[in-house]
Amino acid sequence: MAPHRLPCALLVFAFYILTSGTIIISRTTSPALTASPTIQQLISRRFRGLEEDISKPPIVPVLDNPTCGKRNPDGIGFRIAGGKDESEYGEFPWMVAILQQEQVRDHVENVYVCGGSLINPSVVLTAVHCVLNKSPNQLKVRAGEWDTQTKNELFAHQDRQVIEIVIHPDYFKAGLYNDIALLVLDTPIELNDGIQTICLPPPNARFDYQRCHVSGWGKDLFGKAGAYQAILKKVEIPIVPHQQCQTALRSTRLGPKFMLHPSFLCAGGVEGRDACKGDGGSPLVCPIEGSAPSYQQVGIVSWGIGCGGEIPGVYVDVAHFRTWIDGQIESRRFNASSYMLSR
Repeated sequence: MAPHRLPCALLVFAFYILTSGTIIISRTTSPALTASPTIQQLISRRFRGLEEDISKPPIVPVLDNPTCGKRNPDGIGFRIAGGKDESEYGEFPWMVAILQQEQVRDHVENVYVCGGSLINPSVVLTAVHCVLNKSPNQLKVRAGEWDTQTKNELFAHQDRQVIEIVIHPDYFKAGLYNDIALLVLDTPIELNDGIQTICLPPPNARFDYQRCHVSGWGKDLFGKAGAYQAILKKVEIPIVPHQQCQTALRSTRLGPKFMLHPSFLCAGGVEGRDACKGDGGSPLVCPIEGSAPSYQQVGIVSWGIGCGGEIPGVYVDVAHFRTWIDGQIESRRFNASSYMLSR
């Protein structure tokens, strides 16, 4: 569950190809995925039943007074009996998939690019490296996704076209500094039990040693042994203090003079517990003290060295950019209350 651990280059991501009725899993390296269905099996599966005749559309209850950051730890409507790292349906209702539209022969396919989070019904928070050099008309956002290979979910997902990509002006590609971006959608996402916004922390807040969750559809292990996930996964990891993380990173190929940029925070460093390749742009969220089960997004998956080892993963420090985010939201006349905790 984290991007390919290369801090000085753009990250390489596995992707899902989502067609109008089928899903294909692909990747940029080996042609087969460990513990994953074959391409032929995937082609035969219907994705979310888009080609079925539906006499009555599902009724999606819209919340009258939605508040941000409400995790559903027991899921919505049912619980699964999967592994401990599989999320429940609707557990992280702010999680979105960022898709790229590509022309394939005579039709357009939607290719999974990265994760993101909903901070306003019209705005998604993600990493710059996910959307760099892409035009808005190439991208769409999917909210309400959970299991990419089944149509048996309570509420239909919602797709929206991206109309603007807002990249932090100080983004530095070689080191991934200031790796934060906003995607503005053509029409607002309709909030419901399974789709909600995430709260954002106050400027420059610190979260050292807190136990937090990162979610995504990325690999479960680094390298060829890893497999990409159909069901949204979650991992609980601790926030690692900045200096401690820098020391750990200096023990790697980055060398003893490596300086961890202040736009980053670190989490993990626990064997077998990490984000991995394919999770770039996905949110790292921590519980808000005194407001359980409310959560705030403290990080965005950015880069790291390997996956699931003793070296912490590196995330965008969202609190570091809170003032910038507020300015972008307000300048476009969106309501910042969508990511402010309502008590």
